[in-house]
Amino acid sequence: MLIKKIKLKNFRNYKELNLDLKKGINVLYGDNAQGKTNIIESIYIAAIGKSFRTNKDNELIKFGEKFSEIDIDLSKIDRDCNIKVELQEKKDIYLNGIKLKKLSEILGNLNIVIFTPEHINILKNGPSYRRRFIDIMIGQLRPNYIYLLNNYNKILEQRNNYLKQIKFEKKEEKTIEIWDENLVEYGHKIFLYRNEFFEKLKNKINKIHFDITENKEEIKLVYFSDCNNKENFSKILVQNRKNDILKGFTNKGIHRDDFMIYINNVLVNIYGSQGQHRTAILSLKKAELEVVKEEIGEYPVLLLDDFMSELDEKRTNRFLENINDIQVIITSTNKINNEKININSNNIIKGSINN
Repeated sequence: MLIKKIKLKNFRNYKELNLDLKKGINVLYGDNAQGKTNIIESIYIAAIGKSFRTNKDNELIKFGEKFSEIDIDLSKIDRDCNIKVELQEKKDIYLNGIKLKKLSEILGNLNIVIFTPEHINILKNGPSYRRRFIDIMIGQLRPNYIYLLNNYNKILEQRNNYLKQIKFEKKEEKTIEIWDENLVEYGHKIFLYRNEFFEKLKNKINKIHFDITENKEEIKLVYFSDCNNKENFSKILVQNRKNDILKGFTNKGIHRDDFMIYINNVLVNIYGSQGQHRTAILSLKKAELEVVKEEIGEYPVLLLDDFMSELDEKRTNRFLENINDIQVIITSTNKINNEKININSNNIIKGSINN
């Protein structure tokens, strides 16, 4: 998969941008607050349909302007493709000139794997960050997964509302079984997707981590869920019903799933060093890259935002030399030099390319 050209109009700090990209390593370098991450963000929006930095689309429009536009030409293994995102009072997305009816229809047309400084904290932060990681990966590859997840969340919200009605309005407790049945049905289907992809990640990540750490560390990924068995999940909901009513929300379910990473049998998020956190997440992202490639038959585009700040020079070069055969877009405060690989560099200054 290859992004050939990015055109931006009134996006963030860009009045207008025309950027040609190449296969291999593409570096966007310059001082902080010049607009490098804005380009990464525009690619992410074209791939996922929304930003990873804000939930407010009006923040994406250049100050003083009334509209914004992202236009990306890309080449896939079987076809060329154009994605256009128009932001005004509402967001419209076009695929090859045809307006999409639903946001989810954009998924899978431009496959990406993204690494940002915030990803370092996936293990340190709460489970919601880790669930978001797996949801984005699966959502790009299996559109039905997003449908199931949205339905589950709607049922969960309805159940939580009824729990409050039981507590404060003395509604019939037995009626909650209607929502329980649906939670079990959708929850187990979501579990099957997640478990499938966790198994794929497990099969990739250990060798990747061995290579990054020069065979010094063994990594293990462990997935936890209440929904691995329909009958058990149903019993768990019944057993926790009184507690759910008391608290006014559902304490068990697919929305509480989590995963942990161990290095040499030590839990990384509690006992791991900062360096181990970084290499663990890097291994996880590289494994994600390989899983996506296995699924779609070609590598996705790899986005590395402020990548250099999280790794020393030796590990940076070792990583880049191992991914030189795919398209990588990197933001950095410094120009990257490596005699072993060809690097396409673009200097970003105040929302413009200066080469």
